[in-house]
Amino acid sequence: MSLRRLLAVSRKEVFQVLRDFRSLLIVLLMPLMLMTVLGYGINLDTRHIRVFAFDREGSPASQDLLKRFESSEYFDLVATVTDYRALAAALDDGRCQLAIVIPHDFSARLHDGRPVNVQALVDGSDANTAELAIGYAQGVLGAYGATVQADYLRKSNAPTVNPVLSVEVRTWFNEDLESKNFIVPGVAAIVMAVIGVLLTSLTIAREWERGTMEQLISTPVTALEIVIGKLLPYFALGMLDTAVCAAIAVWWFEVPFRGSLATLAVGSGIYLTAILGLGFWISVVTKNQLAASQIGLVATFLPSFLLSGFTFPIEQMPLGVQPFTYVIAARYYIVILKSVFLRGSGLGALAGPLIALVAYALIMVFLAKRSFHKSLA
Repeated sequence: MSLRRLLAVSRKEVFQVLRDFRSLLIVLLMPLMLMTVLGYGINLDTRHIRVFAFDREGSPASQDLLKRFESSEYFDLVATVTDYRALAAALDDGRCQLAIVIPHDFSARLHDGRPVNVQALVDGSDANTAELAIGYAQGVLGAYGATVQADYLRKSNAPTVNPVLSVEVRTWFNEDLESKNFIVPGVAAIVMAVIGVLLTSLTIAREWERGTMEQLISTPVTALEIVIGKLLPYFALGMLDTAVCAAIAVWWFEVPFRGSLATLAVGSGIYLTAILGLGFWISVVTKNQLAASQIGLVATFLPSFLLSGFTFPIEQMPLGVQPFTYVIAARYYIVILKSVFLRGSGLGALAGPLIALVAYALIMVFLAKRSFHKSLA
């Protein structure tokens, strides 16, 4: 591979972008438009919230309370743990969205009619789910407390009694439960998917339609140099858009950024490589700008918006749909974005989605290289 030829192809593509007013509009205006529309306009609902429990007492009364959560359609009692550290670890790595801590004197306080504090730890990186989880948890605890109170009044013949059960809530990662804090970072995945595919899906199709492919084929530039050379300018534009989206998220929407820029850059670079490879592959296969742009839009925006976990939690989707989400690159990138922004996760904690994105990127680049040939056929 010749660096001089590769840079020459990249320079040619930069001139094409600068002369293409539509491409510049896509690059400059779409991030602002999508960040504004999606950042302000999305509201969500959810069920089957994953719950971990730390029952410090293990009495029939505490088990009865946990059964109330287990029988609720809004909660799935995934596991019970034996120490606070395991509970914190489950929240840290996303295995649960709500953690319940029952105190060691739970049944004694209930028996005596004294107030009881049940602690609820909520993962606030998804503000909508966290807010709903708090409301549902308070409903379950309120119903249980009313039952206990009625039983206490019946046994003690007391005319009234103070509420015996209350919940102490602490929200992690998104303390104020603002939906923009988990929606806005995910918009970057949608922006990069749409811009990356729309721009690169036109690159080869444009050469065919303008009749310049024959000139490109006649040069000594290899097929791999053409692929990489044409993708490099769009990679730079994509990373620029990522920086713009991150800046808007932090300084305009005031989304907390707790991770490192290096982790964000690594995840964004891998994701963008996968998206650009997909767009280039579409361009090679279609050889028509209109068809390439339409296919690119259908292949990226709708799946990324609906099936990536950005709009709807994946676990809430029908079981027949969930397997298709694994072939959506945005699914993994949105996990990275939310974890970097809200949880401050590093590369080690994000090994799973990063490896999936690397595999996706390798497949897309391989398909792009394999589909493109220096011939007029």
